Amino acid sequence: MRIWVDADACPRVIKDILYRAADRAAVETTLVANQLLAVPPSRYIRALQVPGGFDVADGKIVEMLAAGDLVVTADIPLAALAIEKGAVVLDPRGEQYTPSTIRERLSMRNFMESLRNSGVETGGPAAFGQAERQAFAKQLDRLLAAHVAKQAKGGA
Repeated sequence: MRIWVDADACPRVIKDILYRAADRAAVETTLVANQLLAVPPSRYIRALQVPGGFDVADGKIVEMLAAGDLVVTADIPLAALAIEKGAVVLDPRGEQYTPSTIRERLSMRNFMESLRNSGVETGGPAAFGQAERQAFAKQLDRLLAAHVAKQAKGGA
């Protein structure tokens, strides 16, 4: 398992959690962004800068991920593509997307986008706080523990 992070909009506190988890669990973690990222020195953490442009980072993540990898993103279309390829997807707020929940999220995203395009003020996401940070850390720990257990049983 590798971790892929849609890093352009990922909150700093979530990146910090991922850095610690990568070293603790010895899991290769790649942050993909269209800007230069500073990451701590680690054999498990790297940053990959892609050219600017609409969904370039998303496309690179989808291109490079393998089934069973973990993708961290709040981007619903990217999450849907990653799930199609067999990845596990975790939102920075701690929600794990599944094949059944991603369809609903994609429909809601498209509906809200159509409202915005017609001039309706829809507001933004709720503030990111301690509860979201804790939910993410808890879900990440659960997913990494499952990965370690699978490895211990001889799985990949």
